[in-house]
Amino acid sequence: MRLEDAKKRVDELHKLLNQYGYEYYVLDKPSVPDSEYDKRMQELIALETEFPQLKTPNSPTQRIGGEVLEGFQKVRHRIPMLSLANAFNEADLRDFDRRVRQTVGDTAYVCELKIDGLAVSLRYENGVFVQGSTRGDGTVGEDITVNLRTVRSIPLQLTEKVTIEVRGEVFMPKRSFAKLNKEREENGEILFANPRNAAAGSLRQLDPKIAASRNLDVFLYAIGENHLELIERHSEGLNYLDRLGLKTNQERRLCSTIDDVLEYIKEWQEKRPDLPYEIDGIVVKVDRYDQQEKLGTTVKSPRWAIAYKFPAEEVMTKLIGIDLSVGRTGVVTPTGILEPVRVAGTTVQRASLHNEDLIKEKDIRIGDYVIVKKAGDIIPEVVRSVPEKRTGKENPFAMPTHCPACGSELVRLEGEVALRCINPKCPAQIREGLIHFVSRNAMNIDGLGEKVITQLFQENLVADVADIYKLTKDQLIQLERMGEKSVQNLLTAIEASKENSLERLLFGLGIRHVGAKAAKILAQTYEHIDRLMDAKEEELQAITDIGEKMANSIVTYFQAPEVKELIDELKSLGVNVTYKGERPQNIADIESPVAGKTIVLTGKLTNLSRNEAKEKLEQLGATVTGSVSKKTDIVIAGADAGSKLEKAQSLDIEIWSEEQFLEILNENEQ
Repeated sequence: MRLEDAKKRVDELHKLLNQYGYEYYVLDKPSVPDSEYDKRMQELIALETEFPQLKTPNSPTQRIGGEVLEGFQKVRHRIPMLSLANAFNEADLRDFDRRVRQTVGDTAYVCELKIDGLAVSLRYENGVFVQGSTRGDGTVGEDITVNLRTVRSIPLQLTEKVTIEVRGEVFMPKRSFAKLNKEREENGEILFANPRNAAAGSLRQLDPKIAASRNLDVFLYAIGENHLELIERHSEGLNYLDRLGLKTNQERRLCSTIDDVLEYIKEWQEKRPDLPYEIDGIVVKVDRYDQQEKLGTTVKSPRWAIAYKFPAEEVMTKLIGIDLSVGRTGVVTPTGILEPVRVAGTTVQRASLHNEDLIKEKDIRIGDYVIVKKAGDIIPEVVRSVPEKRTGKENPFAMPTHCPACGSELVRLEGEVALRCINPKCPAQIREGLIHFVSRNAMNIDGLGEKVITQLFQENLVADVADIYKLTKDQLIQLERMGEKSVQNLLTAIEASKENSLERLLFGLGIRHVGAKAAKILAQTYEHIDRLMDAKEEELQAITDIGEKMANSIVTYFQAPEVKELIDELKSLGVNVTYKGERPQNIADIESPVAGKTIVLTGKLTNLSRNEAKEKLEQLGATVTGSVSKKTDIVIAGADAGSKLEKAQSLDIEIWSEEQFLEILNENEQ
């Protein structure tokens, strides 16, 4: 056969096999028997063998997996893949609906089944699949293109030559999961706990042939980068994905009211066991894209979507002991040791008991039968004891008086329920602090997980976070399960982390009360760690979202001589201590009577919506908050203003009418 004829036939087979695959894996309506598909696939393989130049990355033959990978490259998402806020009951959903309607008015929701799998991003250029990645931390994921090519319901070529990013969930169907675990049992291998873990483990295989053998599936649920101006609604976007040949979940429903949403949830709560795949809830999204944009996002989640989590499964087992752990802030936490039991798809042997007061309040004793559930279907916790099953051999539990890690006396700080070790040299705190420092939301050092940190700590290779940046190849190669490649990758990741923006370092340092959001605000405000270290409590408290407790904690932390030494050491080791992110608009450049002021809106406004008023104030350099405090400069009171107005009056805060506010707006628009 001539090359020209072969190319023509290969193109025909591509179209034919793609069509057969779409009908079988996406539509679930095969038009030909398996034997016909196999016959055409063998014909294509033979042609590609004879004419290797005709084998392309998007050929149907490439779904069986290629060469073994050395590792996964990092991928920065062009638009962050945010996680969803959770709702656990009707009240949470009605609160969400109220907040949405207060901002955008009348709206409709798209309800979708929440697939229990692994979130992925797929990028197509001119209709051809070019890259697939994991969600990762939402900003940076891993390139798993080769493994995603093996998922047969992911088209390698779209029906239109568009450039688009789409997002979805790769999952393992119940049938595939049962088959896989049966094979592993027969081979004497450890069983996967649930289909989600199996799917995640499959996509992170360095050998694509293993991923190909796992029979994964996908549902796409969103357009990531949307350059398609004609599509105005999420529901239209999903229909468009269908037309492109992408697989979406057809059980979705457009709901005009929150009552319709609740009806949908009730329906699927009952039908959930009959599905061929696992779901762990329902996702509710505002349908219109312009309304989504108006609602915006928080640091972690969109304000226009929420995930309703099905009530947690509760099971009974025996509490055989209580273990104590010391966290990075010195808090001693009791954890229940259980007789192994299956809860929500995984075997549970440990469950949170939170604190001593809760143990006493619920009268939980060692030897009790207890009810266990997974909070949010993730974290196992002991709900209550079952006193009627007691035999008299059960033992009440008492918290120790001294730290189980270092022997120092435990204290209970004013207003806290937890017992705390306040020894700064406590080895358990140091270890936990190191684990926090390298974690995903902090310095995000890939390869430095809990086990490796524990090893390093036990071998006296790290005593504080600065020691991480002094590690050498010779030190690391001695560690268990550390080969040449692993060591090199780890050293590269450590070196790369030096370039992180200041907010990651601040969060990683583990300053008490300073979470990821506060770290970002502090980094934006001060831009360099030296300026933050010199900050006084009063000026910190003047910053929106920085309260008295946090301000005191920051000042106290940076006053410690050992902290100053640590920061100097980190600087000398090349760790960045400046803010590299986007800067908010400089208030000094805005000329208006409200620039730099903290303002609260209350009551009904007649000329503007609450959201429009907020936007206009922010454009004039003001910060709009939801509650009145000593930090509030002005309260704008509309009709029927209530408790916020009263509080403002009691604190002698300046109060404006809506008319005064409009006058200011008019003056600044002239």
